[in-house]
Amino acid sequence: MAPATRTGRKALGLVRQGFALSAGILYNVGMEQLANKYGCINRDKVDLWKQDISESVDFYNRWFLSFAPRTFKAARARSAKDVANTFKLAKDCMNLNADTLLLVPQILPILRQMTCPPLARDRLAGLAGITPTLVKRFELGAQVTGWPTRNAPESAQKMIRVINRLIDTDLLPWLNRSGSVPTTEQRERAALVIADRLCGALADPILRNSQEQRQLAAIERFLRNWGYRKATPKSHIEMKPGEFAFHLNIRVSLEDNTEPSVNIPVDVAILRKSAQAGNLPIIIEAKSAGDFANVNKRRKEEAQKITQLKRTYGNTVEFLLFLCGYFDSGYLGYEAAEGIDWIWEHRISDMEKLCL
Repeated sequence: MAPATRTGRKALGLVRQGFALSAGILYNVGMEQLANKYGCINRDKVDLWKQDISESVDFYNRWFLSFAPRTFKAARARSAKDVANTFKLAKDCMNLNADTLLLVPQILPILRQMTCPPLARDRLAGLAGITPTLVKRFELGAQVTGWPTRNAPESAQKMIRVINRLIDTDLLPWLNRSGSVPTTEQRERAALVIADRLCGALADPILRNSQEQRQLAAIERFLRNWGYRKATPKSHIEMKPGEFAFHLNIRVSLEDNTEPSVNIPVDVAILRKSAQAGNLPIIIEAKSAGDFANVNKRRKEEAQKITQLKRTYGNTVEFLLFLCGYFDSGYLGYEAAEGIDWIWEHRISDMEKLCL
């Protein structure tokens, strides 16, 4: 064999080993060798799962007992101010009409909590004879493109008719007497009760948001201690080695399309300091759960996400979970079978194993 031929084949072999072409972007397959270097972090440590589950539950419970009441009270205080502003806009609800709702549609969630019983969005839609989507568009108000809709006045009238019929006069006692003006004490008491109802309906989202903030803050502290910089790129392609980003969109392809065409959000993206041009960042999803009942309903979300990422960028994708709370062995086993690894928040030092 001629030397030139051997050299050419050797070069071609190196190209095949070192690079893979996916969705028109060049990726360094050396990342697979790096992944093999640090190996599995927790998914193959089955003998530690039971202890980790127990410690994670304890970690979550300590946080909940210490911070959840404070978080909820702060949210309730903000809601009480919103209710007070609604009283002012609606003139203490003594003349609640469609014009007010059309002018300030975002007060609708508060109005739903003024009724007896408080009305869920779908229940109000059913009683008013309109769609839940339209109720949601009212609540988002100016945030929705094309607001107000053509049938908004008629829909507002229907909803106000239901709310006025079901208004809680024990909560708003001044409405029992025509021309009665509420006292400051009556307003404050009603505002607090309505705020409590409102936060009760939103308790899970409020706590989930607080948990996510805590988890991302923990990851940020860890990465900054390792010399990484926080960035706000529009896409992972703009990231530079040694940067991390939160809530980043990554384009992936659908099953019937080879070109990336859909954005999927990821909680954390970390591009190693040693990364080469075209390398995909490490992707981490922050997950927190307050009970064992719901986690297994959500486990397919991660499996779908990693499938989309690997279909687009190849098997060198590094996708991990950052877990805190009630994740049982059934959940862990399912994720492990899908090739998904994880790091526990109560042992964040495991991130060192990512060869950062």
